[in-house]
Amino acid sequence: MNLLRHFLLFSAILPLAAADTPRDDAAWLREKGQMIFHDAFEREEDGNLAKAIGNGWNSATADRVPQIKMADLDEGILKIASASKEAGHAAHIHHEAGFTDGGAVVRFSFPGLSKSESLQLGYVDRELKGVHAGHLCYGILSQSSITLIDQKTGIMNLENRKRRDDYLARKEKPPADFEALLNSKKVGVPWKADHEWHELVLVTEGDQMRLSLDGKVIVSHHSEGYAHTMKRWFSFLVPNTVWIDDVKIWKVK
Repeated sequence: MNLLRHFLLFSAILPLAAADTPRDDAAWLREKGQMIFHDAFEREEDGNLAKAIGNGWNSATADRVPQIKMADLDEGILKIASASKEAGHAAHIHHEAGFTDGGAVVRFSFPGLSKSESLQLGYVDRELKGVHAGHLCYGILSQSSITLIDQKTGIMNLENRKRRDDYLARKEKPPADFEALLNSKKVGVPWKADHEWHELVLVTEGDQMRLSLDGKVIVSHHSEGYAHTMKRWFSFLVPNTVWIDDVKIWKVK
C-alpha cells in the first residue's frame, strides 16, 4: 500500500511533457505520411518583397519595409534578420501546408547575431473565423525554454482576447478561472539554447502536439485546438535572427 501511495504521489507531480511515451516523430512522418513540400534553399532571393524567397514562401511583413532585407538566401541557408522595430512586427514568413495530422521537419540554428534570439513556428488557418489572424498552434523556442501553445482555443480566440484586453484596459487582474483557462492551453519545459544546428520536428496528431529536437521528443501537450481540421499554412515568426537550412512538410491525413 505504501508503495502504491508513493507511486500515485510521484505520478501526480510529473510534468505534462512527460505524460506521453516518447517516439520518433520524423520516422512517424516518413512511415505514415506523404511529403507535400520540401525546400533546401539552394538559390538566391529575388529582392526584398513578400515573395522574394521564392518556392511559394510569402513574408507577411516584408512589404512594410521594402528597403530592408529580412530574408537572405546564402549558400543554401535562409538567414532571417527581422526588422521588427521598423516594421512594427516580427518577421512572419509562411508557406502553404494543408493537413489535419502531420507536421514539419526544420533544420535551424541560432547564429548568435542578436540578443535573446527566439523562434516561433507552427500552423495557421486564415479562413478560420473567431480566431485572430487564424493563429492555431505553435512551438516557441527561447533562450531558456520551449513552449507549446494552443492559440485557437486560448489567447487568439476573439472572445478570450477581448476579455483579456478589457481587464488590461481597466488595469484589473484577470480572475483565477480565466488565467487557469489560458494557462491550460500551453506547456513549457526548460531548455538552454546554443549556436549548434538542430533538427526540429513539430507535429499534430489528433488533439496532441509534440516538438522534438535531434530525434527526441522534448515536450508534448493535449488541447482541443491542435485537432483543427485544416492547418493551411506553416509559418515562422522571428523577432530577431535565426538561420533555416531545410524545411519539409508532411501530411499524415
